[in-house]
Amino acid sequence: MPRQVDHEGRRRVIAEAVCRLADERGLEGVTLRDVAARAQVSMGAVQRCFRTKEEMLVFALGAVGERINERVRARLVASPAQSAASALGHAATEISLLREEHRAEARVWLAFVAQAAVSEALAGTLKANYAALHEAFARLIAEADESTTYVEPLDAQHEARALLALADGLTAHVLIGHLTARQAQDVLDTHVSRLWQRPTGAPAAGSRTDP
Repeated sequence: MPRQVDHEGRRRVIAEAVCRLADERGLEGVTLRDVAARAQVSMGAVQRCFRTKEEMLVFALGAVGERINERVRARLVASPAQSAASALGHAATEISLLREEHRAEARVWLAFVAQAAVSEALAGTLKANYAALHEAFARLIAEADESTTYVEPLDAQHEARALLALADGLTAHVLIGHLTARQAQDVLDTHVSRLWQRPTGAPAAGSRTDP
């Protein structure tokens, strides 16, 4: 009886091999032959799972994004009683990849971001991932702001865009050594806390009344 092949499982093994190679060499050093060797499968097996290298990279990027998003969800589920403001800070920390154990993942993520500048397929995957994170941030910001007494509410969409861009930028700054992980975390924590430190009754930066 022929052996059953776990096609999805093999695709994930190959995606993990892509990420390990990208961490070591950048995406320009990822070849189908090297991926097959690292995943300990044949070239034919890689080509049966993915028709092109770009398709393989898109799948690998999706796997990285899902892993990060799953950690965000797990962090929120682990503390269901936390405030929306605290949840926002935890979520932003997770996607910033500041901790030492996430440093390799940060290198891989930024390698994909750089490649997405010249790959429409990768850019599409990244935009979908950012859109999901943006909506999650906006929901938490709006929920947290509902509990305040400010006359002018925050523009949750605007603030979510700003926070997502800040988190991404901090990832790069830590990787190149411009900031330490602790310094980057301080920047992130200060930004989030200042969202709710404006004077009572004062319009918020980026509020819906701004021109």
